[in-house]
Amino acid sequence: MNDVHRIRDIKRVLVLILLLNFLVAGAKGIVGYLTNSLSVSADAFHSLLDGASNIVGLIAITLAAAEPDSDHPYGHRKFEVLGALGIGVLLAGAAWNILAEAWKRWQAPETIAVDWPSYAVMGSTMAVNVVVAVYERRRGRELESEVLLADSAHTRSDVLATAGVIASLFFAVHPRVDMFVAVGIAALIAWAAIRVALSGAAVLADRAVLDPREVQKVALSVEGVKECHEVRTRGTRDAIFADLRIHLPPALSLTEAHAIGHQVERRLKEAYPGLRDVVVHVEPHEHDPCL
Repeated sequence: MNDVHRIRDIKRVLVLILLLNFLVAGAKGIVGYLTNSLSVSADAFHSLLDGASNIVGLIAITLAAAEPDSDHPYGHRKFEVLGALGIGVLLAGAAWNILAEAWKRWQAPETIAVDWPSYAVMGSTMAVNVVVAVYERRRGRELESEVLLADSAHTRSDVLATAGVIASLFFAVHPRVDMFVAVGIAALIAWAAIRVALSGAAVLADRAVLDPREVQKVALSVEGVKECHEVRTRGTRDAIFADLRIHLPPALSLTEAHAIGHQVERRLKEAYPGLRDVVVHVEPHEHDPCL
């Protein structure tokens, strides 16, 4: 799949999920207002942030789609990672706001009024979130999108949060149970923020994307390659940059060595479709890699 089609498909997924998230947030918000439940209101805020993260994702993926230029020779894919980190910031802010409101409720508990329509709405929104989480994760893997994968993690936490809220509604006669569930939701949101932050930081810190041993196996499968070492990879799943050193028989001509280097590059790109650029350094086999 080329970049144009990939970006188009990611945007379609984000727009669809954006609409569903705002629909779910609106339904939960109404229930939270009518029942005066902090846990339901917190869950509504969580879903609203899901929608906000979709908007962040749309902006990030648009910036990431720009072609490499003189100032960004490796492309703009890290803007997509920055977008994912933006989602993490939104999650952290949501967790803090929920905890602040829970502290107020602890000091002054409030009565909660729950009816069966409330259960029906919350159950329906949870079902929507389950479908969204599964769909977004599957499409994120297919399209190798950091934004979709980060956002799917957010949505999965929303499913667990909604399940906890529904359980808390059964104990509406005990207002502080509602508060404890809200704190649990805040913890889920905070954990999702940490996971997103760690994932984005790994890319920005140029953490290895591919297993060097597997890359070596592919390179050594090319006839004439005697040794492969110093394998380095970085980038995102769909935009990997790699460089490595291979040892060839010293009797080979420059033209022959050059051709084998290109063959190694082609073989690696066949094995790893996400590879955008491979730099193959050719050395004579007598050279000691430790020197």
